[in-house]
Amino acid sequence: MSIWQKYPTSSPFLTLHAVRQWNNVPFFTVPLARAHGKSFAHRSDLRQAKRIVVKLGSAVVTRGDECGLALGRLASIVEQVAMLQNQGREMMIVTSGAVAFGKQRLRHEILLSQSVRQALHSGQNQLKDMSLPVLEARACAAAGQSGLMALYEAMFTQYSTCTAQILVTNLDFHDDQKRRNLKSTLHELLRMNIVPIINTNDAVVPPPEPNSDLQGVNVISIKDNDSLAARLAVEMRADLLIALSDVEGLYDSPPGSDDAKFLDTFYPGDQHSITYGTKSRVGIGGMEAKVKAALWALQGGTSVVIANGTHPKVTGHVITDIVEGKKVGTFFSEVKPAGPTVEQQTEMARSAGRTLASFEPEQRSDIICALADLLTERKDQILSANKKDMEHAVSRLSPAMVKRLSLSSSKLNSLSIGLRQIAVSSQDSVGRVLRRTRVANNLELEQITVPIGVLLVIFESRPDCLPQVSALAIASGNALLLKGGKEAANTNRILHELAQEALSIHGVKDAIQLVSTREEVEDLCRLEKMIDLIIPRGSSQLVRDIQRAAKGIPVLGHSEGICHVYVDHEASVDKAIKIIRDSKCDYPAACNAMETLLVHRELLRTPLFDQLIDMLRTEHVKIHAGPKFASYLTFSPSEVKSLRTEYGDLECCIEVVDSMQEAVDHIHKYGSSHTDVIVTENEDTAEQFLQQLDSACVFWNASSRFADGYRFGLGAEVGISTARIHARGPVGLEGLLTTKWVLRGEGHTAADFSEQGSMTYLHENLPVARVLPGRKTTS
Repeated sequence: MSIWQKYPTSSPFLTLHAVRQWNNVPFFTVPLARAHGKSFAHRSDLRQAKRIVVKLGSAVVTRGDECGLALGRLASIVEQVAMLQNQGREMMIVTSGAVAFGKQRLRHEILLSQSVRQALHSGQNQLKDMSLPVLEARACAAAGQSGLMALYEAMFTQYSTCTAQILVTNLDFHDDQKRRNLKSTLHELLRMNIVPIINTNDAVVPPPEPNSDLQGVNVISIKDNDSLAARLAVEMRADLLIALSDVEGLYDSPPGSDDAKFLDTFYPGDQHSITYGTKSRVGIGGMEAKVKAALWALQGGTSVVIANGTHPKVTGHVITDIVEGKKVGTFFSEVKPAGPTVEQQTEMARSAGRTLASFEPEQRSDIICALADLLTERKDQILSANKKDMEHAVSRLSPAMVKRLSLSSSKLNSLSIGLRQIAVSSQDSVGRVLRRTRVANNLELEQITVPIGVLLVIFESRPDCLPQVSALAIASGNALLLKGGKEAANTNRILHELAQEALSIHGVKDAIQLVSTREEVEDLCRLEKMIDLIIPRGSSQLVRDIQRAAKGIPVLGHSEGICHVYVDHEASVDKAIKIIRDSKCDYPAACNAMETLLVHRELLRTPLFDQLIDMLRTEHVKIHAGPKFASYLTFSPSEVKSLRTEYGDLECCIEVVDSMQEAVDHIHKYGSSHTDVIVTENEDTAEQFLQQLDSACVFWNASSRFADGYRFGLGAEVGISTARIHARGPVGLEGLLTTKWVLRGEGHTAADFSEQGSMTYLHENLPVARVLPGRKTTS
């Protein structure tokens, strides 16, 4: 039976564009089925969406002049829909644009017609000014529908995807038979792997019924494409409705107003907190209509996201990002989280952090000492929680990751000692005067240290990172958001509780927040208006991912730890063997472990070199030969694939150099500016190495493993930075401070110092003195 025989003439107007033969259609199957009737509770669940309706608003489809289509934007949307369709999802499009496309065609025809008539009438090529008549919307829709569909057909053909056009009116939903026919048609198209493209039949559409708008699940007036998309989504039991417009999503007041706050998630019952603005430049709906339609669809069991489909930076992936569960647009959810959202946590932390920064140094020191005490007093609780994490991790994580996850009594004691070191250093941190200048008489300038603001620290496995970073944040007066790996969830939870207990002694419990919601790291990196610095602690892949994802937020850290040890021809045998063993074998997974051993050419075939090789073999270190080293050997180890490799295990590269200078050049070319070492007894050679190398840490006759905040006497570190600005190397308390300039005058103006003014600049340096919060400078 053909599709025309199957449906009677009372069906909605249907045009099928079969752009490929049915026997060549691949039917994909993906495990995305779920029982319909309840919407998804969390964004991350959107990955399970099988049937998806994409609504394209007029502002998305049309150009800025409202005459014609935004072809580039439309092409990127088609590409995303086709990709999801080919993944095995069932995609439907509700589109605007017929009126705009028809307006473009009719204007062109009218201008052409007028031009011909005027040319015939005047007999000249010079034309008079021509005015266009007002074009009636229904006529524009009639002229534009076929062209709009032909455009969709051509675009989808590029991805071997079939499309079908369906035009509907409100009557098609109010008449039971027509509604059943429409649903049957759509189901058949989806079964055949066709993308239905649906629009209101604006050529014949009647005015909306005034008293039939969103009255329960079974009634919705099709007044615009927002209500059409919502009705179709519920009728077709769609899992997800994506409504694209020209705004980022939903705000609590009109976008652009000073206090407008973007709503990442919207819950039924929150309507009273929303103030709506005007509708978009085109279309007949507005944000209020979108919200009503979205809530109606949500009530019917379909999840909804309203997002921006016009922004050039996101249009190319906005739909796929939403389906992947990324934080794009406003997500409508019926399930309110038990605790605060991450945005609320950030605001709480910032508010409490400002109070923390205003404390006397002794108060911040008290908090850190209290946390140090709690680490030992509650040792049994901490170790019990850590044991649970370890039991789950053994079968799922690598031995190196499990080792990082493990805590012990000795580790907790070391942490406690380190925190007390931080407490001492916090006495002279916030409010320290770095510079005082007498700019002019009775006009003095000071540069003082202040907290950075809100820090986001993202860390993997290592729960001991939490109290260290917490203490450094407290000492520097910074608010702190912590995002740990789920493998350490139990340990992180108890350690965070202890940190907040210590903060409570001075009433700033909220200054440190543990993000335990289902926030993706990439979503956290987009909070550029709320977070001032991101500090990743973990694998090089984690750091690289965060550096790529961070949107306007500085990232402090290093993506790789490719550390070198150069053994000079004047090196001590004993020192070389001891340093290399410690640098490589003490903790191979650490970022400060040696990855490349550079050996002076004169050491080849000497007892020192033989002993180095024997030691590495004894320690089960796998050796990869660099190109020059391999050329000296008849039977060499496996040649290194890249001289820029961070192994993170009992593996290393050995390469030969002809001089100290060649070693420096090699490190500059292949290193990561982390930590590099020279082993030599020649002081001049060592000093040249230390001066020429521009790594964050450069050592002479010492293991690379010393590149650590605790070993440097900083008490702890938030990480090691290889950046060229701000903090570099192990970042302790000093690296979490910035500065501000304070100027104290008595009615001074810049005009006082002009040529006609009565004052002159002095710019005298003054002795510095400590500034206590809330007090004036004392000398």
